[in-house]
Amino acid sequence: MSRTLRSAIALAGAAALSLGAVSVSGAAQPGAGSDARQDVRIGLLLPESKTTRYEKFDRPYIEAKIKELAPGAQIDYYNAAESATTQQQQVNTALAKGDKVLILDAVDAKSIQSSVQKARDAGVKVVAYDRLAQGPVDAYVSYDNRKVGELQGQALLDALGDKAGTGEIVMHNGSPTDPNAAEFKAGAHSVLDGKVKIGKEYDTPNWDPNNANQQMSGAISALGKDKIVGVYSANDGLAAGIATALKAAGMNVPLTGQDAQLDAIQRILAGTQTITVEKPYKPEADIAATMAVDLAEGKELPASLVPTTVTSGSGQKVPANLLTPVVVDKTNIKDTVVKDGLYTVDEICTPTYAAACEEAGLK
Repeated sequence: MSRTLRSAIALAGAAALSLGAVSVSGAAQPGAGSDARQDVRIGLLLPESKTTRYEKFDRPYIEAKIKELAPGAQIDYYNAAESATTQQQQVNTALAKGDKVLILDAVDAKSIQSSVQKARDAGVKVVAYDRLAQGPVDAYVSYDNRKVGELQGQALLDALGDKAGTGEIVMHNGSPTDPNAAEFKAGAHSVLDGKVKIGKEYDTPNWDPNNANQQMSGAISALGKDKIVGVYSANDGLAAGIATALKAAGMNVPLTGQDAQLDAIQRILAGTQTITVEKPYKPEADIAATMAVDLAEGKELPASLVPTTVTSGSGQKVPANLLTPVVVDKTNIKDTVVKDGLYTVDEICTPTYAAACEEAGLK
């Protein structure tokens, strides 16, 4: 090969290398944000799986939105299976893995406080999801939980009509470790107190339907089935256990719920549950995911994302977004849970409920 040819090849190679460097540099410039998004690592910690919403809706919605906003994000998922101790250990694992933000739905809002503080000390942000954990939380998204209780109480009162003053109701308020349960309870009492007589009132640890079933059976035995005119249930999981106890006693009285579970919608059609309260999961999940990605990228949360503040049980003021719940009854199933994409008519209207669906106009 001649010296002239070798020189030409060398010059061409140098030019190619120079162009390659420009190309990489050019890709890296817009990629400063892109690289940051690839570094996004988020821990998603949900409390349990007995309530169907968490695995069926919350988790996939949150994960999908994170991936939409930050396609290269790493998501570490944990479910505490109703154990506060397990959730504390999971927070430790998430911190050890290098998660930059935790989306945390606390099993026990009080006991998780030390873990939230540990995250803060490690420079990790915490988004409280659905339940407001105590400690230095950076942001919170949920529904107006007191309003949920008010809607449930008013729906029960409306269903009782003239019977409100003639008998007693039984109240099932949910898990004492869930701060939302206290809000539901307060909202319901604000409507019901002075208008109905409360014969029995229960907390139900871990939102366990089996416990609710046993509590309702005990209330029927203690009060007498002819004395009970209605039942307040804080969610649909409890309502499932309660409805079974009522059926076993040959009773069918107004019964509330919450979460718009599929079985609750079917009970409403069948007439064994009066209402549920829908808290559309996707808007809540999308907001939590957006908060988490913004915080992971070091951004300040805009006022549109956190339009209000709430005070946690430990006294912290937390930027928050509280969404509006809606009552679902037999008349508006199509315009709520079907329209919102929770369930299709085919999922609701199995052969067992076909006649009830036709009567309700679900086709």
